[in-house]
Amino acid sequence: MAFCGVMNNSLFQSSLYSHYSSSLLSSSGTTLPVKRQKYCGISAAQGESHTNETNDAVVKTTPRTLQFTGEKPSTPILDTINYPIHMKNLSLEELEKLCDEIREEIVYTVSQTGGHLSSSLGVSELTVALHHVFSTPDDKIIWDVGHQILTGRRSRMHTIRKTFGLAGFPKREESAHDAFGVGHSSTSISAALGMAVARDLLGKKNHVISVIGDGAMTAGQAYEAMNNAGFLDSNLIIVLNDNKQVSLPTATVDGPAPPVGALSKTLTRLQASTKFRILREAAKGITKQMGNKTHEIAAKVDTYVRGMSGKPGSSLFEELGIYYIGPVDGHNIEDLVHIFKKVKEMPTPGPVLIHIITEKGKGYPPAEAASDKMHGVVKFDPRTGKQSKSKPKTLSYTQYFADSLIAEAGKDEKIVAIHAAMGGGTGLNVFHKRFPNRCFDVGIAEQHAVTFAAGLATEGLKPFCAIYSSFLQRGYDQVVHDVDLQKLPVRFMMDRAGLVGADGPTHCGAFDTTFMACLPNMIVMAPSDEAELMHMIATSVAIDDRPSCLRYPRGNGVGVTLPLNNKGTPLEIGKGRILRKGNRVAILGFGTIVQNCLAAADILQEVCGIFVSVADARFCKPLDGDLIKQLVHEHEVLITVEEGSIGGFSAHVSHFLCLNGLLDGNLKWRAMVLPDRYIEHGDQNGQIEEAGLSPKHIAATVLSLVGEGKDTLSFINL
Repeated sequence: MAFCGVMNNSLFQSSLYSHYSSSLLSSSGTTLPVKRQKYCGISAAQGESHTNETNDAVVKTTPRTLQFTGEKPSTPILDTINYPIHMKNLSLEELEKLCDEIREEIVYTVSQTGGHLSSSLGVSELTVALHHVFSTPDDKIIWDVGHQILTGRRSRMHTIRKTFGLAGFPKREESAHDAFGVGHSSTSISAALGMAVARDLLGKKNHVISVIGDGAMTAGQAYEAMNNAGFLDSNLIIVLNDNKQVSLPTATVDGPAPPVGALSKTLTRLQASTKFRILREAAKGITKQMGNKTHEIAAKVDTYVRGMSGKPGSSLFEELGIYYIGPVDGHNIEDLVHIFKKVKEMPTPGPVLIHIITEKGKGYPPAEAASDKMHGVVKFDPRTGKQSKSKPKTLSYTQYFADSLIAEAGKDEKIVAIHAAMGGGTGLNVFHKRFPNRCFDVGIAEQHAVTFAAGLATEGLKPFCAIYSSFLQRGYDQVVHDVDLQKLPVRFMMDRAGLVGADGPTHCGAFDTTFMACLPNMIVMAPSDEAELMHMIATSVAIDDRPSCLRYPRGNGVGVTLPLNNKGTPLEIGKGRILRKGNRVAILGFGTIVQNCLAAADILQEVCGIFVSVADARFCKPLDGDLIKQLVHEHEVLITVEEGSIGGFSAHVSHFLCLNGLLDGNLKWRAMVLPDRYIEHGDQNGQIEEAGLSPKHIAATVLSLVGEGKDTLSFINL
């Protein structure tokens, strides 16, 4: 019979976060025990005659053994599968073995390449069950963020996130099984609903499935999509993967952080209500048969049924018009297959949400025991999980930002910090450790983060809103309307500005200078090194009459001397600096690309005997007009360089040159920016080369303008 209920919290957590002994983790043995558990959420595979609703849970443990030796694992079933269609005739027992083989394969592959580990381990059964029941690419499976090895790409998994290799996220150009390109969270339900409605309009019969995590459900777009789905009533399957942890970037210094907000608490209380589903389907049928006249009556009946049959919290999704099934053991392949088949067979179910419970890192003891669940890893020893982390000579710009903000907050109690489920990624987990009451994780909700920061600013606080450059795009209307229009002093810290390497175009911070510097009240800064970053944070603290922002890249500092105690000195607003004096040619850089400008100057001096001036703009808005005029008057050639898109710093310089008649004479001016296209994932230095912004490219551009007959192409191969 079917059994629907909520897992006992203490039992679930004890099994979910069970820690293996240190002696086991450090053992040189080749076999690690894996605990396989069943719980009484929905055990629908046993039948469906009636539902027994209870809060009790009985956990049964069946020991299984997986091999993590460091050697390529034996995968006899996985070896027979090139595409999902090859899974159709597998038995349940074979499907379970396939899940184990996939886990062994994932650990073996990721141990050699690094990358995301625990999320994939947690959804092995889910992925296998979906592809066993549904038929991609005809049926559409939209992963909110994810990747698969069952769709013809297994032989290339070792190239993932590398130059010319597989993308780190689903990508339509890469596979017909990737129904929608993703990388930013919480978009899958919207895209899936669009596909479902298009299917209906085109008269097709395929199924559309959205897979979304509980962390992604903290974003407003997911609820906007569900609200619309309930209204449109198109057949749509939403799989909610609930693993009680968003991802590594949300972790605090002391360990992982659960999804933010009331949703995570509600999910633990939700139950499948068979009574409600039967009565509500009857109400829908009556409405369709009797027409618009009775729609109001049926709606009232529907509301009454909800109140009568639903327990506290159980109508969260049902109130949106979405059938709820769950919670389901996400590691029980039999139950998953059965439920997916039953939902697939329903003729007109409308939107259905299947709530499954999974464990990040499932099946790999080091990941299960790790505080971050080994979410993102470098190369590691599969036998122990020990990662091969080298200690860099300098810290990341992210860490320098965090250290500097902590130094400023120690002197100014009005400083507060906000991030959108990215505590680790932005460095604010360190700030939170020091100032827990002054750091706010708002969930994956950039729009809310921006306006929340605006509200803090209205009351005299000094909010620092740390959001990746590409993620701030999601909150741009709020930046314009709620912050800049009202001239509120919110400080935007835009991490991952410029090219970001393996994460590719979905996370590339190419556009922030363009979309921030066009705002009338915004001050826009970019540091050339880590010391300048600290000075600009101090400058942001001092700016208290308008909004400001500064952009800084992924990667490490260059090793300059830091301000005492990481406490910077405020800069004069709108003033740059000359770093190197030369003649004939001036290179004006904005941001850390200044380091490439200095390297280009070295090449030109050493190889060609050409001495060029190099200047650090510091500010895109307001521009240092005096500095630009000086460079123009003292040089024949001016080159502006930035690691940003068309329309950014160079566009502002060109506008200034035109308005002041500085292009009316003999000046040769060239702008070096990112090309007007997306640059694919790969090595960060390789991306700079592809973009034409390396020191060699800058030097070659100089030579092409000074007209000394040098073979500029020779510099490309230096």
